[in-house]
Amino acid sequence: MEELLQRELGCRSVKASGHSGGGCISQGQSYDTDIGRVFVKVNPKSEFSANITSLYVVLRIEPGPHACQAKRMFEGEMSSLTAILKTDTVKVPKPIKVLGAPGGGSMLVMEHLDMRYLSSHAAKLGAQLADLHLDNKKLGETFLKEAGTVGKGGGQAERPFVGKFGFDVVTCCGYLPQVNDWQEDWVMFYAQQRIQPQMDMVEKKSGDREALELWSALQLKIPDLFRNLEIVPALLHGDLWGGNVAEDSSGPIIFDPASFYGHSEYELAIAGMFGGFSGSFYSAYHSKIPKVPGFEQRLQLYQLFHYLNHWNHFGSGYRGSSLNIMRNLVK
Repeated sequence: MEELLQRELGCRSVKASGHSGGGCISQGQSYDTDIGRVFVKVNPKSEFSANITSLYVVLRIEPGPHACQAKRMFEGEMSSLTAILKTDTVKVPKPIKVLGAPGGGSMLVMEHLDMRYLSSHAAKLGAQLADLHLDNKKLGETFLKEAGTVGKGGGQAERPFVGKFGFDVVTCCGYLPQVNDWQEDWVMFYAQQRIQPQMDMVEKKSGDREALELWSALQLKIPDLFRNLEIVPALLHGDLWGGNVAEDSSGPIIFDPASFYGHSEYELAIAGMFGGFSGSFYSAYHSKIPKVPGFEQRLQLYQLFHYLNHWNHFGSGYRGSSLNIMRNLVK
């Protein structure tokens, strides 16, 4: 590993630092180099479970060899980190390079950050997350203002306003790929490119009749949850739960993103599912992006994706939560 990093990063020296970490998908290790400490996130498996192969088929994505699937996952993460970094709103590790891992698989090299559990900077994270979600809207407002000013608006903006929902590349929430094809309509995007692929997997794996019947009924109800609501595409972290946030002496940090441009409310769904965040986080966030009518029901709809995603990752222990949400929403 040291020789590979030395060659690919153009370093003279590389040495494992003893700092390590990881989750249920990938593992990581920090290395001291003459260009600074880096963190290397590795997925060494020669193949994922059958779930990812079947979902690539469902989504009509060409999977290629299994190592390329890990590579695609890390390329999506690198693109996500890069996009968030460019907003200059909330701190993320700076991505450096995606490489092939020794023995197969892939790895993502990024800046090492000395992270600790989020505690004193929860409110600051709420405010900065709101800034991230408002960033694209502000770009749009600036563009309109300059377009109406003589002598301005003719140049190419460094970061153009994004007027559709989606992302330039596939990103993975866990190890399952998300289709991010650009769409004008958020409701269509969410139903077709978030929930439907998950339901296709449920059908393929278990043929769960009740789940399929509830989803058929829910699809008719979804548009009602968005009536009179104007949604400006917001750059999202995409998987913002307590395990993907931290802090250092300078403030909050977010990592392991699965980004795309979507509805800002979507971000808060998984945030409240597994331990959640403190009241100060939500107060700071909603002081900048207030709740609007229908928020609680839409939050359930967005949580449905994450429960289905966990069902497809980890098994039927998440079936009950998935069905309960659909039952509540079709009443």
